[in-house]
Amino acid sequence: MTEMIFMPGGEFRMGAPAWVLDWLAQERQSFPREWFADETPQITATVRPYLIDRAPVTCREFERFICDTGYVTDAERAGIGMVYGDDFWEEREGACWRSPAGLVNGIEDYGDHPVVHISFGDAQAYARWAGKRLPTEAEWELAARGHDFRMWPWGNEWYGYCANTAEYQASGTLASLDAWLDWWRSVHRRLGPVPQTTPVGRFSPAGDSAAGCTDMAGNVYEWTATQSFLYDDTTDCDATLRTVMGRYQVIRGGSWMNFRYQVRCTERFHGDPTGWSNFALGFRCARSANRGE
Repeated sequence: MTEMIFMPGGEFRMGAPAWVLDWLAQERQSFPREWFADETPQITATVRPYLIDRAPVTCREFERFICDTGYVTDAERAGIGMVYGDDFWEEREGACWRSPAGLVNGIEDYGDHPVVHISFGDAQAYARWAGKRLPTEAEWELAARGHDFRMWPWGNEWYGYCANTAEYQASGTLASLDAWLDWWRSVHRRLGPVPQTTPVGRFSPAGDSAAGCTDMAGNVYEWTATQSFLYDDTTDCDATLRTVMGRYQVIRGGSWMNFRYQVRCTERFHGDPTGWSNFALGFRCARSANRGE
């Protein structure tokens, strides 16, 4: 099993300060200010002591779970998985944790990469088997940024060598969605929809959080145990965000597909917990601390 990091818990201001949305609005990125408004206003969160996996669950670790239990993932039962084609998300036959790009690709060289095509139910099943659980959103954010606000796990300055992101994938040359699409199409046409994940810990220690957790910015999106909600019901956020509140689960961390703006410690994504997954979505586990730990 992966190493776990002890977190003493405590009280902290969860979410992004208002100036972060001002900064995002001024940056050359594709989303309007309202898209990030679910990160605000900051709220007071209190977390009890807990432990959290240092890294996302890998293919090799997930394979042990499958061998021990015979579990079949949601994508395997469906016979299809979500991948990104030349231009859009699409369903691909046979895409699952064993074959992230579909029937022609396996995971022989992906043992130490984070497992993908993992639904919320799949992640919960693994966590129960491991004697753990999924982290709450507050636990995840505290492990990523600590009690003091940090834009990224390592601090407030962006360093492309600290995380597996879109900029890293194209050696820092991507500056727009169109540039990303050009890069991805070149990858897709050569290799198919192969996830561009990296081995867990590749960016350690430079990209680690203050707590010592790795891959909390980029590589794969990560499920949390928290159902989607607004920090303030009066928040002026994108209308599509309101439609998922109370129905979806919060996802954190961003992935190899995202620019620096979407891999920040306070960025929130939201995923359908009823079997949905994709080729950039994984998880890490947590557990409550026992007395004396």
